[in-house]
Amino acid sequence: MHASPARIERRDVDGVLLLDKPSGMTSTAALAKAKWLLRAKRAGHTGTLDPLASGLLPLCFGEATRFAQRLLDAPKGYLATIRFGVATTTGDAEGEVTATTPVGFTREALEATLARFVGEQMQVPPMYSALKVGGQPLYRLARAGHEIERAPRRIVVHALACAGWEPPVAQVTVTCSKGTYVRVLAEDIGRTLGVGAHLAALRRTTTGGFRIEDAITLEALADLDDAARIECLRSTAALVADLPALVIGTPQAQRFLHGQAVPAGAAAVGEHAVYAGGRLLGLAQVAAGVAQPSRVLAGAQAAMEPD
Repeated sequence: MHASPARIERRDVDGVLLLDKPSGMTSTAALAKAKWLLRAKRAGHTGTLDPLASGLLPLCFGEATRFAQRLLDAPKGYLATIRFGVATTTGDAEGEVTATTPVGFTREALEATLARFVGEQMQVPPMYSALKVGGQPLYRLARAGHEIERAPRRIVVHALACAGWEPPVAQVTVTCSKGTYVRVLAEDIGRTLGVGAHLAALRRTTTGGFRIEDAITLEALADLDDAARIECLRSTAALVADLPALVIGTPQAQRFLHGQAVPAGAAAVGEHAVYAGGRLLGLAQVAAGVAQPSRVLAGAQAAMEPD
């Protein structure tokens, strides 16, 4: 038996946990449970999943929370289960049925329609969403029987493909920009095909460079001892692995950690992840051979050997 985290003081924990969130749990509740299991002082998620949805929910702890926005902004991948022929009030399986229609289209017609939804487009957010208007979440207004006009938002659907078709249910893989409502996409696809449709299930499979295959469930995390739980964390550097690296020496590291610009040599113009002694120090914008700190890790230690 390992000690219960409830009896131990919170501690500084840094890194990223790839969590496989179960359906039926809010992202906030999943974060709270993982934070409790890791006895972490500070934590945040990187973009909520609806309670109905399951799948990849990267959780940031400690220093990693400073880079959570990168995953919030990153494209997301999903496996969506779309039920055609049935429309609901919410656009998903939790809503009340509003209409039923026969489904007679072929897989070829479905695939041709999916292709039409790839690319940049404007999408109207659903009433049943957490977006706020006048300080009120839209879903509260919807439950009270009100519907208000919502401004369309720019989204990008990078890829959309049929992964399975057993009429009237399709499995559809989706890769899209942040802010995309897959249930609205499901409704729009059905409307284009001339039938009602709703999102029967949703599973997030990727976000940024992370994959669901590398995630752990809360149950599996709870079964581990304390040391093994910490080993499940990926380093904070994993959040910036897509950026070019700028390696600097000890004197420059000390300056960088105090917010001062440092020489960048021949590094290309743009954002870089800055390292010294194998440790991530933060991010910098490089221009004209100079790296200007844009984000610094307060806990970074500059005990490195000089170049």
